[in-house]
Amino acid sequence: MNKYWELELNEYIRQGEPEKIDKSDAWKTAIGLQDVDGLKTSDYLIETAKEHIEGKISITEADKRIHSYYEVRKDRNEIEEDSKEADIVSVRIAKLLGEKTFQFSPVEWQNIHRRLFEGLFSHAGKIRNYNITKKEWILKGDTVMYASFDSIRATLDYDFSQEKNFSYEGLTIDESVRHIAKFTSGIWQIHPFGEGNTRSTAVFIIKYLKTFGFAVSNETFAENSWYFGNALVRANYNDLQNGVYATTEFLELFFENLLMNAGHELKNRYMHIDFENESATQSANKNVSKCQNATLELSLEELAIINILNNNPAVTQKQISELTGKSERTIKRRTVEMQEKGLITRENGRQMGKWKVLVKI
Repeated sequence: MNKYWELELNEYIRQGEPEKIDKSDAWKTAIGLQDVDGLKTSDYLIETAKEHIEGKISITEADKRIHSYYEVRKDRNEIEEDSKEADIVSVRIAKLLGEKTFQFSPVEWQNIHRRLFEGLFSHAGKIRNYNITKKEWILKGDTVMYASFDSIRATLDYDFSQEKNFSYEGLTIDESVRHIAKFTSGIWQIHPFGEGNTRSTAVFIIKYLKTFGFAVSNETFAENSWYFGNALVRANYNDLQNGVYATTEFLELFFENLLMNAGHELKNRYMHIDFENESATQSANKNVSKCQNATLELSLEELAIINILNNNPAVTQKQISELTGKSERTIKRRTVEMQEKGLITRENGRQMGKWKVLVKI
């Protein structure tokens, strides 16, 4: 069920103004991600978010307002401290998601963690120098085996170099999703920071996925951030004696919703290691999606272009090039190939015409 703040922020999306939609999406994701650590934002944060979305204040002013709000409060109790963290981190996530800059590297991930938690955690942006365990509900109190502190930097460098050298060329979206899920679960398992790993991972992955050229459905993170965290846990947990195996299946369902609005029902209880019908329920839902939707046969690049065309059928190839970061020559070649494959078509001529998408996503 939608929370009241989601209903309020959804109103800006219904109004259809692009700038308000982008801001509202960023805020919904930022606020929703606090669920990962069981934190709830204050009413004051929601009102501040609304003023930013409406253009009354800048994101920098919103950040300053939240800091000032907590600086003058003297009667802080434990609940207010949790709200303080949720509010401050939310405005910082919204700010990061609104920025167009990104560098694919472990340093960027560290920088994101630092910017999110500076002033809240003494270790913000610092690689941990101790080993950790965490009790997980879906594991009945057991923990994932995280990377040893003395192997973190080497493991980070290896995973990032492998991903940087990996080519998505020729892969279907289904194959790409499996790879993205594997990469995400891999770097999360390293858990380089003492706290805040899942939220910083989410922000990093959202910004990374945007470099592929398509708009990420932030709604998925806004409404299912706890599922995202639990899916990462299940992707990195084995209990072979009791027949429990690490699987990225749940994470793949999440990414399919994130990237192409697949509509999978994401339920945390399905991931609990005692859930008896886990495999049948999740696999059945996924198979239905594949049968009904040809999207999984697309490549990431084709999906990116289709999303752009759906948002603006009158978009030019030059504009597509700018939005995707691909050369105009590449876009021209790709749109020709997509027309030959029956994915898109051009109506009413080259100059005054519009694109029409022929596949449902």
